[in-house]
Amino acid sequence: MTSVSAIESRPATRPLPMVDWLLVLSLFAVGGALTRALLYTPADAALGAVQRIFYIHVPSAILGMYVACTIMAIGGGLYLWLKDDRLDRIAESAAEVGFVFLTVVLVTGAIWGKSSWGTAWAWEPRLMSALFLWFVVLSYLVLRDALENPEARARLSAVLGVLALLLVPFIHMTVYLFRGLHPEPIVLQPSKPAMSSEMLGTFGYAVLAFTLLFFALVRVRYQWATARDARLALEQA
Repeated sequence: MTSVSAIESRPATRPLPMVDWLLVLSLFAVGGALTRALLYTPADAALGAVQRIFYIHVPSAILGMYVACTIMAIGGGLYLWLKDDRLDRIAESAAEVGFVFLTVVLVTGAIWGKSSWGTAWAWEPRLMSALFLWFVVLSYLVLRDALENPEARARLSAVLGVLALLLVPFIHMTVYLFRGLHPEPIVLQPSKPAMSSEMLGTFGYAVLAFTLLFFALVRVRYQWATARDARLALEQA
């Protein structure tokens, strides 16, 4: 049995840094991307100023849908194999940050749709499937809060994370498989360029800035989860 003096002699969990410089750098990068989009990038001739929301909407979709769900699935799948708690914390952190980015996607999409389509929401395939993914990731987070057993929580969350990733290819193909209001991708079309060089440069800068922000937030969230688990282990001891 562990004595009280032995427990008290153990080092306390390392506190999180007061300032995370990677997060600060990423915020400056995002601010620069938004400044460039608002002040120095020409507006779309057809859509007008509302098109500038594209530089928030699309990077958030790339990171919240493709990147976050991939990390969730890989981290969870590797946990099922290796039983390493660090992998579960990585998947958990990516899910929580990805949920924020997916929320940004839905909000900015509603703003864009209100101006372009005359309605903030349309029951069309891309929007409905994106909303369904949002609910799947929300269910992932709710499941983690509902289960107290760490092993069961990590195992069931891993399964749900893999299922979320399986939904992503379907969402990607909805604009090709079904006729709807959501436009097809316009960036990866070298034969039919739909963006000027200034717009394409701003878009690339925005993707890099939001990517830096995404991984900075995941890093902070992972550090918090590590400190939380270490504190819980110490309390149980």
